[in-house]
Amino acid sequence: MGNRLYVGNLSFNVTTEAVREWFASCGTVTDVHVVTDRETGRSRGFAFVTMGTDAEAQKAIAETNGALLDGRPLRVNEAEARPSRGSGIRFGGGVAGGGGVGGGGGSERNGFDDDEYATGVWAAGRRGPGGRRSAVVRRRGGRRW
Repeated sequence: MGNRLYVGNLSFNVTTEAVREWFASCGTVTDVHVVTDRETGRSRGFAFVTMGTDAEAQKAIAETNGALLDGRPLRVNEAEARPSRGSGIRFGGGVAGGGGVGGGGGSERNGFDDDEYATGVWAAGRRGPGGRRSAVVRRRGGRRW
C-alpha cells in the first residue's frame, strides 16, 4: 500500500489548507494537491493527499471515507499510479491540421485544404499522422490532386 491518497467529492470551494487540517487528525500530512481548473482556478472536486507513512494512510482511509466535509461525503482511497502518456510524440489535430511531429499545415480555410476549397470537399477526416493528407484524397478526371 502506498501513502498517497485520492480524495473525491470535495466541494468546489475547498482549499488546500482545509484538506490539510482535515487529514492532520489521522497523522502527518506531507503534501496536499487540490486539483484546480486552469481557467477559473476553482477546485475540480478532488485532491491528492500524501501521508507520512502507509499506516497513517490506512488510518486516514478508514476514518475519512464517507465522512462529511462541507456537507459532502468524501470518497477516500489509495491513489492509483498515473497512467503512461506514451512517448510524448503527438500527431495531427486541430482544424489547421498541424501540431506535433510533422506539422502539416495551417493552410486550410475553415477546415478545407487549399486544393479542395473551391469544390467544397471536407478534408478533416482524411488526414494521416502528422496532419498530412492521405495518398488519395480525391480524384478529378482520373488523376490525383
